Amino acid sequence: MADINLSFDEMWEKIMACDQTYDGLFYTAVKTTKIYCRPSCRSRKPKKINVEFYHDIEMVEKAGYRACKRCQPEVEQSPNTAIVKAVISFLINHYKQRLVLNDIAENVGISPFYLERLFKQETNETPRAYLERIRIDKAAHLLKNTQLSNLDICYGVGFHSPSNFYRAFRRVKNCSPSEFRNKEGSDENGMGGS
Repeated sequence: MADINLSFDEMWEKIMACDQTYDGLFYTAVKTTKIYCRPSCRSRKPKKINVEFYHDIEMVEKAGYRACKRCQPEVEQSPNTAIVKAVISFLINHYKQRLVLNDIAENVGISPFYLERLFKQETNETPRAYLERIRIDKAAHLLKNTQLSNLDICYGVGFHSPSNFYRAFRRVKNCSPSEFRNKEGSDENGMGGS
């Protein structure tokens, strides 16, 4: 399987959020315990400096890590897991492009109708909704970590219309991109609530 195009900090954000979206696409290895986990593992989070990320289960095991007993990253959950992982990898690596269901189905070698049905059965989302969420995650990361304008981020993460971007962002994050940036900026400076 191809590596996914996520930075260390983006993968760190996924494990801190226990995001099951990325399960099977990368593994979190903890140097101090020699254990590796899925991104969605609910175990106590390690210190950032003690973490390594691997995209392949064979590589993490070859590096001397053993599977977490809580999240069991070595166990496949469904016979369709490989297809779903391939689709998710494709979406993560091509999120900036204008994708239609036929493009995704052609990449994994199944019909668009079967792909949509299978993907929804396994993830409870359509490939389109999943792609939108990936784009919003990327946008949120850029809003938090760069000074790019909202419009540059909109087009940079693959949206072709600012109104679609703002509507999707609000639906996923429950706030506008500007509100998110302001909230995240004040949280970073220790001025945020909670």
